[in-house]
Order: sequence, then structure tokens, then C-alpha cells
Amino acid sequence: MADRRDENEPDERAVYIISVAAELAGVHPQTLRIYERKGLVRPKRTEGNNRRYSARDIRRLRAIQALTQDEGINLAGVKRIIELQAEIGRLQEQIEELQRQLRQRRAIAMPGRRIGADIVPLGSVFSLPWEGSP
Repeated sequence: MADRRDENEPDERAVYIISVAAELAGVHPQTLRIYERKGLVRPKRTEGNNRRYSARDIRRLRAIQALTQDEGINLAGVKRIIELQAEIGRLQEQIEELQRQLRQRRAIAMPGRRIGADIVPLGSVFSLPWEGSP
């Protein structure tokens, strides 16, 4: 479960201490420690090894709470859901990149072709002299 975080984005700045993060997420601080131990959330650490949570972490904690409390999913199931969501995100990025490459290759392979112009059978455009008209 690779984490691609940009530390400079406001959403990614780890500013909340564990008690504040727990209150914002509606859980006990010990629950956050359990979530971390299970690999569901990875807060940043200060030089003194204290946990700091970002706004993104808080949203994830709330989503975990919704899945466990509202949907009755256990933590192993939540972890798998998070992994699958990350995989879907990676696959969507890959699809977008492949589509971009395909558009670029089509433009190179057919430089005079207009975008959206389809190749159609010649007979559908006009009648050929050797074919009799109906």
C-alpha cells in the first residue's frame, strides 16, 4: 500500500496530535494506535516520536469508522478495501496514461487524419461505376 504524499499540500501536513485526531475522527486514542498497528493508517512522527495526523489521515479514520460501525466490516476487511481502492486508483492512472499514449501514437501514425474522422467503406460514400445501381 504505497503512500504518495506531497508534504507541502495543506491536506498532507501532519499537524494533529493523537488526542485531537481521535476526537475529530470520533474514536478513542487507543483505537488510533490499533489502526496504526494493523496498518490502516500511518501517521507522521516528530523527532520525539510523537504521532501527527494530517487532514487526509482524519478522513481515512472517519472512513474506517464508517466501515466498521455502519457496515459491520472487521479491520481485516477494511484493510483489504483500502488496498483495493489504492489499486483501483493506480489502475485508473495507468489507463489514463495508456490512453494518452494511444492518442499520441495515433496522431503520429496518421498526421493528416482528422480527430473523429472514421474510415468508412468506399461504396457507402459514392457508387462505383462497375457496380450497378439498384
